[in-house]
Amino acid sequence: MSVKRRVFPEPFKREAVDRVVSSGLSAGKVAAELGLHETVLRRWMMQFGTQATGTPRCPSTQAVAPSPSDLAAENARLKRENDQLRMERDILKKPRSSSERPPGEGRVRR
Repeated sequence: MSVKRRVFPEPFKREAVDRVVSSGLSAGKVAAELGLHETVLRRWMMQFGTQATGTPRCPSTQAVAPSPSDLAAENARLKRENDQLRMERDILKKPRSSSERPPGEGRVRR
């Protein structure tokens, strides 16, 4: 028995490759959705490469890097905050004198 090969038009192949590139899904998942074998889709990806990619369906969400001056300002703010927190911690660490203690604190009753 002979198995008839399926023939896919080039626009279909390009759209399949675009779906892999723009959706973020794996080639295996896209191939399963389209009823293809993963190897076929990977061959099309090698064949068309970046030529097949059109406008991405998902917008790019990559953040813009902050400028050096913004980083310097943030660094200075964090240093000031760190100094303030250290000072507050040191104040709380200092032992209180006996005159500052409330009555009954520090005494041991037997």
